[in-house]
Amino acid sequence: MPLPSDFPTRITLCVGAVVLHEQRVLFVRQAYGSLNGQWSLPWGFVEGKTPDGALEPPDVAAIRETREEAGVIAQVEGLLGIQNHATGDGEPRLYLLFLCRHVSGEPTPDNHETDRAAYFSLSEMERFDEPFDEFCEWVARHVLEGQYHLIPVEPSNPYRPHLAYL
Repeated sequence: MPLPSDFPTRITLCVGAVVLHEQRVLFVRQAYGSLNGQWSLPWGFVEGKTPDGALEPPDVAAIRETREEAGVIAQVEGLLGIQNHATGDGEPRLYLLFLCRHVSGEPTPDNHETDRAAYFSLSEMERFDEPFDEFCEWVARHVLEGQYHLIPVEPSNPYRPHLAYL
């Protein structure tokens, strides 16, 4: 059955990962687009598929983007925040930010979307002479300064294995 013409438009869902390792946050330097040359958190669109062909959940997308863009395996600790945003054309976007813990791997760019990857402490960020994306720097500073509220993963959720945050 076709949708009515006045059916609500959909919003693009983006995810970002704030990966912590030894009081440092993972950043990647963007190699294309409007952020070319700027350091940002690993982020991307929820668009991939799981091995069984289903659309990936946002937390899985954040972990995938981190692995693809930075070569790091991470684990979601909880939901850090939500940011409403829009493209320059006004297309609405919703960003889900996850706080993650480093599991393994060394920061390695994919040499397609990113050309560098590294962990930064707060003092390293302050001394760094290359540009950070304003929003990503703001989020990373809040996390490194302990100025955030985490909504942790709730393991007793009845929809397991899907993650819930409560």
